[in-house]
Parts: sequence; structure tokens; C-alpha cells
Amino acid sequence: MATVLNRLEESEKFAVPPVGDDGYRPSADEEFMNPRQQAYFRAKLQAWKEAILREAAGTLSQLQVDTLREADLTDRASSETDWSIELRTRDRQRKLISKIEAAIRRIDDGEYGYCEVTGEPISLARLEARPIATMTVEAQERHERHEKISRED
Repeated sequence: MATVLNRLEESEKFAVPPVGDDGYRPSADEEFMNPRQQAYFRAKLQAWKEAILREAAGTLSQLQVDTLREADLTDRASSETDWSIELRTRDRQRKLISKIEAAIRRIDDGEYGYCEVTGEPISLARLEARPIATMTVEAQERHERHEKISRED
């Protein structure tokens, strides 16, 4: 089961996709969401999606190879818990892939980088940190406050 935990640690390496080969980084000095910025974020999103899919394929092949053979009930329970965590992680990443695909569609539609609530540009720093962002920080904070109030009612 150590292999599953090692792969979980390795998957953290893919949390931030690599920057484009040419070393380009979007800058506030250029026109917002110009074709070069769009290409940069498309490549970033695509690399992130591919890394998730590679990791999922690795999990699937590991599940097929490793069967639970532990004779001791405690060891077996530990292994089952590890696999359960792994599968929950993959499920979260499956949902993340649909958000990545939605972000790529927004690039295609010319809507990427703009807040879905206010229509204002989302900061490049926010898009760099969370390329699937659909709201400015301020709009996201208002949304989360509203959600919290709604849950408390």
C-alpha cells in the first residue's frame, strides 16, 4: 500500500501545471486576454487535465495489479482505507476535469478571465493560481458569505 501513498505524494507535483516552453508569463502590462494569454492558459489547463488523466490511469492499473492479499484484518482494513482515500481523490479530480473543460470552452467563447457575476476581469494572479476561476476574489467572497448565511438559516 506504500505505492498508493507514494503516488499520492507524487501527484502533488502535478498540482501546478508547468509553464509554457517559451517561459512566457502573462503580464498586467499587456492587453487582458489577448491571444497569447489565451494560448498560455489553454496550455496550462490542458497540461493540468493531462496530468490528472495520467494519474487516474496509474491508479486504475495499480488497482488491477494490486489485490488485497493481507491476511491480517488490521492490515487489510488499512489497505482498504488507503484505497478509499485514493478513489475519493480520483472522484474529486474527475469533477475537476469537467471544470477544466468548462474553462477551455470559455476560452473558445471569449469569456475566459472575466467574472461570471460582475463581468470584470479576474486578476492574472488569481487565474495563475486557479485557472478554473470563474469569479473575481471579491465576487467569490460575497458568494461564499451568502452561501454561509443560507446554510445557517
